[in-house]
Amino acid sequence: MDTRSQDCNFHHIPVLFEECMEGLAIKPDGIYVDCTAGGGGHSAGIVERLGDHGKLISLDKDDEALAACEKRREALGANDKWVLVKTDFSKFGEVLKELNIEKVDGVLADLGVSSHQIDTVDRGFSYMQEGPLDMRMNQKQELSAEVVVNEYSEGDLTRIFREYGEERYAGRIASVIVKRRAEAPIRSTTDLAEIIRSAMPRAARKEDQHPARRCFQAIRIEVNHELDSVSELLEVVPSMLNANGRFAVISFHSLEDRLVKEAFRKLENPCTCPREFPVCVCGKRPLGRCIHSKPIVASKKEAMENKRSGCAKLRVFERNDEVWPRQ
Repeated sequence: MDTRSQDCNFHHIPVLFEECMEGLAIKPDGIYVDCTAGGGGHSAGIVERLGDHGKLISLDKDDEALAACEKRREALGANDKWVLVKTDFSKFGEVLKELNIEKVDGVLADLGVSSHQIDTVDRGFSYMQEGPLDMRMNQKQELSAEVVVNEYSEGDLTRIFREYGEERYAGRIASVIVKRRAEAPIRSTTDLAEIIRSAMPRAARKEDQHPARRCFQAIRIEVNHELDSVSELLEVVPSMLNANGRFAVISFHSLEDRLVKEAFRKLENPCTCPREFPVCVCGKRPLGRCIHSKPIVASKKEAMENKRSGCAKLRVFERNDEVWPRQ
């Protein structure tokens, strides 16, 4: 039963689905964690590959996402082997401790925003549709995009746009936002998008991507503390993998991918000895290897069918002290 596109009132097409299933090398009796359950597409795929003694723990801090997973779980009759937990994935270690699980056989993290969150106007993630400045993945938290846009200092806005959005015109945009909000609070996504566009040079407005894309990404990352959560996850997961356990991460922008790439590199080669040393004396040994030397990207077919997959990169790490050639 293919539940990837099942209608659960939570529209989300899982990116790199088959590649993730293959990358996790799912064992029927294994224990797996989907750190970003979303609409449950990847989670359902994992559950379908588990036997009676396998288990999946799906994490998400979005109530609508968890409700969609609940419907999928019922449709699959998988209540006994599919556990749902509302939490940020940075709490990965705490969740496993509460469930009395010491090690797992695989972990999947599909970073970024789901299709449902982007398409739901009231969530305020999209610069293409008018909605409230929200962008909270956990709608019960206090910090929202409206708070960031209307209360952060010009310096902090500049920093966020530059660091999280890699926006060349961060200072100009922040300055215009501060001037405009002094006249009246900025409340809607389309108002903010227009302010950002107006602050950019004419040539920059003609780029292939929307002028507000980088700044919206930056605000979203700030609101949800995304990079901090990713760093915490990358720190804790490898030590909680069983032998030959796999950690698969899908990233959607360079900041996330850089964190994943660097973390996996250090796991492969943790040696801190100076290069001129003929042998390693620091005593640090590899915890495993990346399955592929380069990230896996979407096929042309998938990229055409699902635009969100166009910038996706999948990296897979396997815990294993043995050395073997990369594929």
